[in-house]
Amino acid sequence: MPATTKLHGKRFILASASPRRKAILETFGLKPEIVVSDFPEDLPHTSFSNLYEYPTATATEKAIAVYRKLVDTSPEDAADLVIAADTIVLAHAVPPSRHYDSTADLPSRPEILEKPTSKADTLRMLLDLNGKVCEVVTGVSVVYPILTSPGYGIKSMEERTLVHFAQNPVKLLEAYADSGEGIDRAGGFAIQGTGGMLIAKIDGDYNNVVGFPAASFFRFLNVLIEEEDDFLDI
Repeated sequence: MPATTKLHGKRFILASASPRRKAILETFGLKPEIVVSDFPEDLPHTSFSNLYEYPTATATEKAIAVYRKLVDTSPEDAADLVIAADTIVLAHAVPPSRHYDSTADLPSRPEILEKPTSKADTLRMLLDLNGKVCEVVTGVSVVYPILTSPGYGIKSMEERTLVHFAQNPVKLLEAYADSGEGIDRAGGFAIQGTGGMLIAKIDGDYNNVVGFPAASFFRFLNVLIEEEDDFLDI
């Protein structure tokens, strides 16, 4: 693949502490260096008229923060590419008789579900999602060096996946919330763990629900390699 070939020998940074994102990239033969962003991830939801822009904006801020930190601490060995991602869950029902166009904006403003703050908050989210359809949205941003001000370029993408929750007994949801598995996962569930038993099916990329949409990300990188002058060559 052009993207993985181009990244060979480059200083490639993943601005995330998520072991899941790191593991997904490693399945494609990449071994990113981990530098966790100190961006507080507190952008106000109300400042986004289109909620799909929220995870991309957060990912962009995380990537910029790491790139600037690396330039400040080691200007002669700055990163060739910094990748950051942010995943949210949009809680909304989709009528089962209607074909859902995931490229369209939502008909009404849904709640953004990020990482729950407690087991009680996890249960609140699961009860809200139970028997319904939610949408997992991951924004991915890359920052890379360029020769013009401000010295770096930014490109972003997003991926959307519909997740259909089964109609689960409340006792099962309570037991899952009490297990603590969903505490550090957007929406309060981990599809790749025991949380998978709560899910009836998905429409879209499984890896996106885990936390990083690898397939669309590499297509995105391939486009950048073809269209952006000097991308990963400075």
